[in-house]
Amino acid sequence: VQLQASGGGLVQAGDSLRLSCAASGRSISGYVMAWFRQAPGKERGFVGSINRSGVRKNYVDSVMGRFTISRDIAKNTVYLQMNSLKPEDTAVYYCVASSYGNFMSHAPHDYNYWGQGTLVTVSS
Repeated sequence: VQLQASGGGLVQAGDSLRLSCAASGRSISGYVMAWFRQAPGKERGFVGSINRSGVRKNYVDSVMGRFTISRDIAKNTVYLQMNSLKPEDTAVYYCVASSYGNFMSHAPHDYNYWGQGTLVTVSS
């Protein structure tokens, strides 16, 4: 599966932004889909995931209640709705997929398909 993320940009603290991840090649219904992010000088970190059925979701504590991951099977697209953005949310955001099935994993090595990143910059 190939992944193409988009929707990043420059916003102010408190604003909202929605990232999109268009998949091609295979249906996203066969994968755990997730978002990771990498801030300058830091390692890539897990943001959120959605399981294969689309019913269960998992988030890192720092975005709980502010970010929502969703998907549209018909459009073969995954979304990350980000509300109440903070400067510490500034990072390159990556759309990823896992054929291994463990949507609870926060480990990058458990996700075997990666798209290019999209930069989100939140100014204070």
